[in-house]
Amino acid sequence: MKLTKFIAAFAIMITAATAVNAQSATNRSDKSKIKQGVKTGELTKAETRNLAEQQRDIRKDVRVAKADGDITRAERKHIKREKKQADRTIYRKKHNDKDRD
Repeated sequence: MKLTKFIAAFAIMITAATAVNAQSATNRSDKSKIKQGVKTGELTKAETRNLAEQQRDIRKDVRVAKADGDITRAERKHIKREKKQADRTIYRKKHNDKDRD
């Protein structure tokens, strides 16, 4: 009986740890995509500046949402929409015909 409880608790811990790792990797993905685009020359200086500003705005919205201690469903939806838009923007700017010279 004790072994069963131990295995169940262990499984819950592994699941929680996996969810946290997946979430932190998602949060870094836009930053790494931008860095990779700069490194390969796919992004111009102006595009990089624009994308960095967009990321700052998202971080600001997250800070404002967390300021009262609770992120509401509407705030969470707004932030998720902004992140998806930023991801699409990064893709478009990396795959246009402009290159860094």
